[in-house]
Amino acid sequence: MEQCVSCPDDHYSNAEHTHCLRRHVSFLAYEDPLGMTLACMSLCFSALTALVLGAFVKYNDTPIVKANNRILSYILLISITFCFLCSLFFIGHPNIVTCILQQTTFGVFFTVAVSTVLAKTITVVLAFKLTTPGKRIRGMLVSGAPNFVIPICTMVQLVLCGIWLVTSPPFIDTDTHSEHGQIIIVCNKGSVIAFHFVLGYLGSLALGSFIVAFLARNLPDRFNEAKFLTFSMLVFCSVWVTFLPVYHSTKGKVMVTVEVFSILASSAGLLGCIFVPKCYVILIRQDLNSLQKFRDRSLY
Repeated sequence: MEQCVSCPDDHYSNAEHTHCLRRHVSFLAYEDPLGMTLACMSLCFSALTALVLGAFVKYNDTPIVKANNRILSYILLISITFCFLCSLFFIGHPNIVTCILQQTTFGVFFTVAVSTVLAKTITVVLAFKLTTPGKRIRGMLVSGAPNFVIPICTMVQLVLCGIWLVTSPPFIDTDTHSEHGQIIIVCNKGSVIAFHFVLGYLGSLALGSFIVAFLARNLPDRFNEAKFLTFSMLVFCSVWVTFLPVYHSTKGKVMVTVEVFSILASSAGLLGCIFVPKCYVILIRQDLNSLQKFRDRSLY
């Protein structure tokens, strides 16, 4: 041709470069096999977490539930349920509401979960390290002072998310370069620095929980969950350390899929490492869930 005309952004040229064809709109939809699989995994894991919570409420007077602060266990299970459910915001046609809720719900609910794990590890350390606690330490344990870790840590994350939304909130964006002939609708993070601040703060809480739980891993008693907390934080940190390089090397729907999978994998790690061994004792080996039998065995 003597004069060429570029196609608009929502079109692309055919193989002969004689016509402009409209691009197909693409996103991680519920109708896609991958989107449907991730959504089913999210719902199934959240339902499983609700069943675990029901079992803990039903057997709330047993030693294994009472010994590890059952209120914190309830908070952790509820937050894990919402962690699974928040992944649904990443699936379906993006809009401004879901783009904002994706990152805020992810950051806040995971902060509640990890800070609850931190509160549980602090409680374990205070209870076992101090065999003859003084009045001050005893007062901290009775008043539930470690529990204040949860609202304090969550408030810091809320402030970070608030600054993010005020300065440079997420918005709907289009990607016309990742796949030929398609317009991929994605949620742009807005401020990449704010996103990494939220993720970094979450990682620092997880690392702190891992260190405290690791130091308490060899403390005695059958009902000490420090080892489970250590392993859960190890799995959590491993997932998100792996997430960052993979996330930055992908684009479009694959990038969204990686983030959803990381959310589901880290939530499942918390649920499986901390609560599966307890459910095994509560539901299957009820003979181990008894202080009297534990004392009888310790005499021999």
